[in-house]
Amino acid sequence: MKSIELLNNIAPCGTSLFDKAKYTITEGNDDPDAIMVRSAVMHDMQFGKNLKAIARAGAGVNNIPLDRCAEEGIVVFNTPGANANAVKELAVAALMLASRDIIGGIEWANSLKGTENVAKQVEKGKSRFGGVEIVGKTLGIIGLGAIGGMLANAAERLGMKVIGCDPYLSVDAAWHIREGVKRVDTFEEIFKQSDYISVHVPATAETKGFLNAKSFGMMRDGVRILNLARADLVNTNDMKAALESGKVASYVTDFPTEETVGVKGIIAIPHLGASTEEAEDNCAVMAARELIDYLENGNIRNSVNYPTAVAPRTHTNRVCVLHANTDGLASKITSLFKGDFMTKTRGNVAYTIVDTDELSESSLTSANALEGVYKINVI
Repeated sequence: MKSIELLNNIAPCGTSLFDKAKYTITEGNDDPDAIMVRSAVMHDMQFGKNLKAIARAGAGVNNIPLDRCAEEGIVVFNTPGANANAVKELAVAALMLASRDIIGGIEWANSLKGTENVAKQVEKGKSRFGGVEIVGKTLGIIGLGAIGGMLANAAERLGMKVIGCDPYLSVDAAWHIREGVKRVDTFEEIFKQSDYISVHVPATAETKGFLNAKSFGMMRDGVRILNLARADLVNTNDMKAALESGKVASYVTDFPTEETVGVKGIIAIPHLGASTEEAEDNCAVMAARELIDYLENGNIRNSVNYPTAVAPRTHTNRVCVLHANTDGLASKITSLFKGDFMTKTRGNVAYTIVDTDELSESSLTSANALEGVYKINVI
């Protein structure tokens, strides 16, 4: 019986996929076979020897120590695209919020409660909350993956001119982007040509704070910026200065912080991007299926710290070896077994699958003793 630990509430449509004859769903287990997580921070957690996988029900994995997990032979999965439509819809709403002072207008209208001639006051005071239309404006999208690509298509249908930049755009993602969306080669082109800019890239050492005073200086006066990706992408102090000077007309972020709430020109949404019933269900189902396929078949799909490795079972036993990507190590591993094998690599780590009908304790012991072998799972 394998145990699945839940660190956050996971939609039942996902946890129900685990066969009750094979799995138990737990909370407070010190050494589960797998963990399902949403936002819980795991960097200070110590992992048991039995832990084989972590599935993040969502796309971002900055709450998980990826490198340490890789070195401990723990495969980390995420669920790319499962919540993309929810974030795309919020981004469309953010375009409107950035363009017109809808929130300020609603708050002012509500303040009229209990006064006389509300309709007359509304007609007299509404001009304070005017704005601009998005039709004909240029939207620059940084990152054309699942979310950015969907937003590009939606904005183009709404009558915007859309340009996008993504140095890592996959062929599959490119096929789903409308012909009217123009691709540019550099972020600088996005900065210089756009009336609106929406960022959809992960937070890394390279992207942290890349929207800053320097990049704002390249932008058009009155640019409107959307950030539904990660708070760290924007230098907050530089953003405040750009708003005060008028360089940036409005900033919509899905990541309120002490520095951004209550600031004129900043619309802080309480991290609602993926908070729809449908998105939570989609993420839970996808995460559960990834764990089941890995625990029962050794297949890796949508891992963020190990290579994709999918193969049909050809023999009685499957030996799954998680190891360092060093010269000759995969050959040493496969030489200990008879059967079919496959090795996939990703950066400094590798994953070797051996399908065999002949499995001995001595071969497993010898494989475990090899320098650079992190973990071996036998299915």
